Amino acid sequence: MDFNQSTDDNLFDRARIVGKPHARIDGALKVTGQAPYAYERHDVAAHQLVGYPLCATIAKGRITHMDATAARAAPGVAAVVTTLDIEPLAQAKSNVARLFGGDTVAHYHQAIAVVVADTLEQARSAAALIEVRYQEEQGVFDLDAAWEQQTPDEPLSDVGDVDAAFKNAAVTLDEVYRTASQSHAMMEPHASIVDWSDGGKMTVWTSNQMIAWTRKALAKTFAIDSDAIRLESPYVGGGFGGKLWLRADTVLAALGSRASGRPVKLALPRPLVFNNATHRSGTVQRLRIAADAEGRITAFDHSAFSHTLPGGSGENPVNQTRAFYAGASRRVAHTAIEMDLPESADMRAPGEASGLAALEIAMDEMAEKLGMDPVEFRILNDTQVDPEDPTKPFSDRHYVECLQKGAADFGWEARNRTPGSQREGQWLIGHGVAGAYRGAPTMDSGARVRLQAGRLVVETDMTDIGTGSYTIIAQTAAEAMGLTLEDVEVRLGNSDYPVSSGSGGQFGAASATAGVYAACLKLQEEIAQRLGMKSPRFEQGRVIAGTTEVALAEVADGEELVAEDTIHFGDFKDTLQIGTFAAHFVEVAVHAHTGEIRVRRMLAVCDAGRILNPVTARSQGIGGMTMGVGSALMEGLTPDVERGFFVNHDLASYEVAVHADIPEQEVIFLDTTDAASTPLKAKGVGELGICGVAAAVANAIYNATGIRVRDYPMTLDRLIDQLPKVS
Repeated sequence: MDFNQSTDDNLFDRARIVGKPHARIDGALKVTGQAPYAYERHDVAAHQLVGYPLCATIAKGRITHMDATAARAAPGVAAVVTTLDIEPLAQAKSNVARLFGGDTVAHYHQAIAVVVADTLEQARSAAALIEVRYQEEQGVFDLDAAWEQQTPDEPLSDVGDVDAAFKNAAVTLDEVYRTASQSHAMMEPHASIVDWSDGGKMTVWTSNQMIAWTRKALAKTFAIDSDAIRLESPYVGGGFGGKLWLRADTVLAALGSRASGRPVKLALPRPLVFNNATHRSGTVQRLRIAADAEGRITAFDHSAFSHTLPGGSGENPVNQTRAFYAGASRRVAHTAIEMDLPESADMRAPGEASGLAALEIAMDEMAEKLGMDPVEFRILNDTQVDPEDPTKPFSDRHYVECLQKGAADFGWEARNRTPGSQREGQWLIGHGVAGAYRGAPTMDSGARVRLQAGRLVVETDMTDIGTGSYTIIAQTAAEAMGLTLEDVEVRLGNSDYPVSSGSGGQFGAASATAGVYAACLKLQEEIAQRLGMKSPRFEQGRVIAGTTEVALAEVADGEELVAEDTIHFGDFKDTLQIGTFAAHFVEVAVHAHTGEIRVRRMLAVCDAGRILNPVTARSQGIGGMTMGVGSALMEGLTPDVERGFFVNHDLASYEVAVHADIPEQEVIFLDTTDAASTPLKAKGVGELGICGVAAAVANAIYNATGIRVRDYPMTLDRLIDQLPKVS
């Protein structure tokens, strides 16, 4: 199915099921422990062994010696594969560092051996027996030090006359902001079971967001045909972008299975999730804003630096600055500094989460300089066209309504207006606002539907990473075919199914449901042709054309009907800016003596097109908001700048926010649709919830204390020596 123009009125505008609240259909399986996660697939392959990784204890250099004799002789050990045993494996495009093979160490905790044994304890014990010697090289591990010596790259865009705008501006801002490196810290670590025991077909049960991408990467890594690989990932216990790509767990399990002749299961220990797998790069950002005396922005100048291993792209936090607010002139540049810290890659709202953390503090600082209300300043600088190309309109944008609705519902008018002046006992009270912007991309996505005696089975390699894919796909299919949710079975996460968009980048829900809709339309065509009907309706389990009605259960006399299709998104979208928007409002309390910070309430008002399921969308919203609080107050990977690894590489020393940290959270979705996005007029919401949250918290801290902090996370040590004097 080709989607080559904005959609007209269709059945989703009169939906019975899509857009309505429904509990997650996989929820019962998860809360009762019956959902099969990767490491728990005990029944898929007999006689499974357990693998355990050995990883490098230097950040850069060469391995000069490995002796695995003792490990191979240890009790229960079936196989040991060291990195010196094989040539470097081929490198998939998505992997910056090689995952295994050869003597080069590119980062701390790079995998250098795998031990396979009868039990986890035996494999772990044997791994400790492997002798390793290195020739260590000096690395670069300090982002601040590297930034001070770095020459910026050429701008990504340079529109108008930025220098003249600053020269002529009534008010200007010029500040530096820093965001910390962060870990995905998902509940389920990277884990895989691989059966490659006969050296032929490789079967993989794994925790991964992108089935087709990972299958292709495995084929490249091991120089085999992708048709020889079958990959399953029906349930993923969180990913946040950290499971978009092939990682070491799958590669090591495959090597162990090939060497031992038996299926092997392997999970990365938690420290390896932090240092071996990927993370969000820290950033240093300089933001300059110019405005006239009335508060209209005339120019942005946003330059940013982030770290990456050689060949990587780092965290680009400047793109939202190109499109979010009006302003005739703007210059944005991102420089990826090559360093030797572990690999950085995508993490929830890559770019915008870090970029808005800086931009939305700067917007508040400008509002204060201008003597304007922060909400009104943002409203004044709204734009309905791409500021870099005014001929390119936003397809559907309701950011101003988000701000106005949020201000009214939050009680913004009654907020503290003088920083540091509102107290409740020993607590200083503050209120903050920030805007959120995230693009709304879509990707081609396929599905297969099977009509079986009135029951519909949907098959697509789409994944559910805790986001509700099973439910919204079932809703889409039921709506399209005139069935109930109970009549639909959804099967996900299998490479034998049609290739979908996969989960990530806020494209998954919008793309995958459109693909399922396309497959349902193909099935409708087959049914209409079989029944000799023209333009039938599908309602209440029946096919209706004029006065003729046939039950879906009777359409094929018990024969299964199968249809398959892929949604292809046309290039008409290139003439539009398509995005999602939100306004975040936060109230904090800061202890007047200790600087301890407590988030008391949060409100997000979101504009993200048709909301397919308010229940699952709200979960995504509050999850993103909670993650944003973590970014603001506690989450930060601490590098050892001498040894080149992240010191706080476990869930005891890398603290994340939990719902108990935030007594009150509310998410409001505006009733909007975007006809240019998909046939369902829906856009993604999974990453919008985190965008801007950190800045809203930062702005509330300033409002409470009068202390402007520009470095994240905003731990109490950044406040305590500046707190206002109290009696």
